[in-house]
Amino acid sequence: MGLKTFPGGIHTDDFKRFSKDSPIAKAPLPGRVIIPFSQHIGAPSKPIVRAGDEVKTGQKICEAGGYVSIPMHSSVTGKVTKIGRFPHPSGNMQYAIEIDRTGEDEWVELTDEKDFLSLSADEMRERISEAGICGMGGAGFPTHVKLSPPPDKKIDTVIINGVECEPYLTADYRMMLERSEDILNGLKIFMKIVGAERGFIGIEANKPDAISLFRELLRKEKNINVVGLQLKYPQGAEKQLIYACTRKKVPNRGGLPMDVGVVVQNVGTAIASYEAVRYKKPLIERVITVTGRIVNKPKNLQARVGMLFNELLDYCEGTNDEIAKIISGGPMMGFAISTLNTPMGKGSSGLILFNMKEAKKRHEQTCIRCSSCVDVCPMNLMPSTIANAVKHEDWETARKAGVMDCIKCGCCAFVCPSHIKLIQWIDIGKNKITEIDRKNKEKQS
Repeated sequence: MGLKTFPGGIHTDDFKRFSKDSPIAKAPLPGRVIIPFSQHIGAPSKPIVRAGDEVKTGQKICEAGGYVSIPMHSSVTGKVTKIGRFPHPSGNMQYAIEIDRTGEDEWVELTDEKDFLSLSADEMRERISEAGICGMGGAGFPTHVKLSPPPDKKIDTVIINGVECEPYLTADYRMMLERSEDILNGLKIFMKIVGAERGFIGIEANKPDAISLFRELLRKEKNINVVGLQLKYPQGAEKQLIYACTRKKVPNRGGLPMDVGVVVQNVGTAIASYEAVRYKKPLIERVITVTGRIVNKPKNLQARVGMLFNELLDYCEGTNDEIAKIISGGPMMGFAISTLNTPMGKGSSGLILFNMKEAKKRHEQTCIRCSSCVDVCPMNLMPSTIANAVKHEDWETARKAGVMDCIKCGCCAFVCPSHIKLIQWIDIGKNKITEIDRKNKEKQS
């Protein structure tokens, strides 16, 4: 069977060679952690502890701030020292809880539900919600909400996203090799919760050993299949992955995967959900890739949420050149951050370090109307038209051109010969139009 893909996209060096052969290593317990209130799409969590409180590993320290929200849990046993604003992995300052570790792990009570697949869909969903699980591929959408489609949205397919198309990142790849059965258990949990008849695991062609492993594991499964995918970015974006696996097209203008009967979840989310359903284990740790040409020992680390990036880098024996740029996440859709004194969050898939040569800035020039950005856009948009409308504050033209459908994959900016900061302009437009819509809604109410 040939490899599948989607229209558009780009081909680039994946730079995975630095860390792909590094098995998952357990990072040492951090001396302190910083747990942000907002590590997900939706309302920030609300703290339920105060400075001076003693907390255990896995103890709830924030409750969900609404339906589209998740609780937060302490990732160490220690003492709450401060609640305030701290650097955030998205590159800005946000409210968080600082906890100093006072000893080894003293866990809240866990369980072991060996027959976990016999639990009801509602009980499974509730355990996932209580565990504070959100999408771990970077987007951070609360998982229990994704698994709660409206009654009129019949879900027939669940896709596990094992693509990891962002250059440099290899955390998902290592999880697929080392925790394949847990991923399958997570997929079966998702399928039971939403009542899906079939499941897919989408894996890109640069991971042939992972494809072979899952095909072997699934030989006796009739309704779960592996889909081999062409090596192309952004193959792992939800709409593009759905098209590649099922040939279903999620509609533009606000369309969602559930509109075509599909739910997509990341491999890390599948593992965390399995642990939540079977053990009632909250999401307090994840696998993160620490990499870059200048990192002495690039690694895939299982580390506690809230651990500072500088501690992770120390465990990788630092760098062999001056750091010029720090990326939280992947190089295409991640965030540039100003300090390594930043905590990793639930959605922190990577920490990438560049030297001055790699981080060289390019000056924006005039658009030459070459249409390269149009050719590669996986959403069939005209990025240059949108960016030009935003520059001139022509919000209606930007809206009609599909600014809100942009997935901010960065393909357009990557190929632009004029080095126009297309994603930044589009992001400004999305934020402004969202603000306009919010104000109009407030006036109507």
